[in-house]
Amino acid sequence: MSYHGPATVAGAPVRAHLSGRWEPVDGRYHWGGRIEPDPTVARLVRSGRRDVELRIADRARPARLAEIDPWGGVRVTGVGEPPWPPPADPGTECETPEE
Repeated sequence: MSYHGPATVAGAPVRAHLSGRWEPVDGRYHWGGRIEPDPTVARLVRSGRRDVELRIADRARPARLAEIDPWGGVRVTGVGEPPWPPPADPGTECETPEE
């Protein structure tokens, strides 16, 4: 399951590219991906803030910011139910909402 589209991180509107998988070792769902370059999110990382809320539509989940990549994007990870809504069609791999 994956998601590519609009999101909010710490109140800043961003675009996120996320995917997830079940981890058999701990039995939990791990998700993560990349937030496209955004100065607000980069400032959070540089200031040392790592724990944030990632919101997609009406679903908010705790997330952790990681490093800033060479293009200015930020890696984000989370554990548990993902922040993106389940696909309307179970056979759908990628949920990309209209903006």
